Amino acid sequence: MKRAVDVLLSLVALLLFSPLLLAAAAAVAMENGRPIFFRQTRLGLQGHEFRMFKFRTMVADAAAKGPYYTERADRRITRVGRWLRRTSIDELPQLLNVLKGDMSLVGPRPDVPQQRQLYSDADWAQRCSVRPGITGLTQALLRSEATPAQRLALDLRYAREHNLLLDLKIIGWTLARATGKGSN
Repeated sequence: MKRAVDVLLSLVALLLFSPLLLAAAAAVAMENGRPIFFRQTRLGLQGHEFRMFKFRTMVADAAAKGPYYTERADRRITRVGRWLRRTSIDELPQLLNVLKGDMSLVGPRPDVPQQRQLYSDADWAQRCSVRPGITGLTQALLRSEATPAQRLALDLRYAREHNLLLDLKIIGWTLARATGKGSN
């Protein structure tokens, strides 16, 4: 049932947001050229690697100019990129990852391979027992202010308690947070 909801809602979202997606793509291209999308190897269900899509929010050669993670006030982020990140529009291309089956709409955010070492084997197995998501408990409740310990606790909570009702709540909380109407 979750997969059917993921596919249906992703298709609807892609159709509804297509003008916004086109505008974002044009803005990225006009400010900093190509490529428009940032593709990065992430770890998904059962720890399998996949290529995640986002709108590019950093300068084209950002990987050569800094770490795999983003720092506060990171100089590699473009002007358009700051706006895309603040509004979470940079995440919308991940709807394609949902359609491909790499991701779900809701689940723990997919980690880069370097982050695997941050987990115990038991925590990693539990975290990877569900498909990663575009949004999750951490994003809905704390956004990017979460500490690593809070993120882990919320990701593991989701892996233990996930169900369709919780997914719908998380989507609602995420949309409320994105539109500035509260968190939960």
